[in-house]
Amino acid sequence: MTRIDGPLLDARQPIDQRRTGAGQQHSEAFAALFDPTTFGHIERLGIGPGWRCWEVGAGGTSVVSWLAKRVGPTGRVLATDTDTSWQTRAARSPLEVRTHDVAADPPPVEGFDLVHARLVLVDVADRERALQSMLRALRPGGRLLVEEADLALQPLACPDEHGPAQELANRLRHAVRSLLAERGTDPAYGRRLPRLLREGGLRHVESDVHFPLTSPACAALETATLQHLRADLLAAGLATADDIDTHLTNAATGTLDLATPPLISTWGRKG
Repeated sequence: MTRIDGPLLDARQPIDQRRTGAGQQHSEAFAALFDPTTFGHIERLGIGPGWRCWEVGAGGTSVVSWLAKRVGPTGRVLATDTDTSWQTRAARSPLEVRTHDVAADPPPVEGFDLVHARLVLVDVADRERALQSMLRALRPGGRLLVEEADLALQPLACPDEHGPAQELANRLRHAVRSLLAERGTDPAYGRRLPRLLREGGLRHVESDVHFPLTSPACAALETATLQHLRADLLAAGLATADDIDTHLTNAATGTLDLATPPLISTWGRKG
């Protein structure tokens, strides 16, 4: 799976949104919102020249490009995805891009110093198998970093619900959650990660939460999500066209304090 189909937006969509404007908007919003947090965690895990890294469900270039710079010419970065059309040019060493389904295909045989997945597992049909694949790919002493949103931990689009515009935003966020639940998304998966990593045999497991609130990237992600899910929300009777249009207009004013679901980052060491 790809992180672009993560729980902050849509799950199991038959239409590949990376071929739409919404897909590009999502990628840019994710990078703006979460790259600093992701990079900070990987820095603290000790990444350096010569590391071998596997980026699962890459979905874009921001993380893998950063990893490639950090590991240098003596390292290796493997970026996998079910659809690698997000590549803008042929990958060059130390970066390799490979088509791969973490929930269905055998894991790469290499022993990795770092395996990372962001906004991937919550939408995978066989989450247990996917996580086990990532664990098996680690070398002894290797680090796993998994980052997933938890929609149930903070379910509101506008935590400060003080008026009709905020109430509408929260109704639509609830509608999106209902749609995702129908498609098999686990809205509380993120909070389970510390336990799952310990049960997988990792040591020194730690976790924290990043909760973006009020930024242009939050508004951009909200807009791209509703534009992409509009037809599905209408077909399911979960929202009206007027509700969606009104909310998109409100979001464009920049006066809504829009929040994303909290991103739970969990990491541990093998052996």
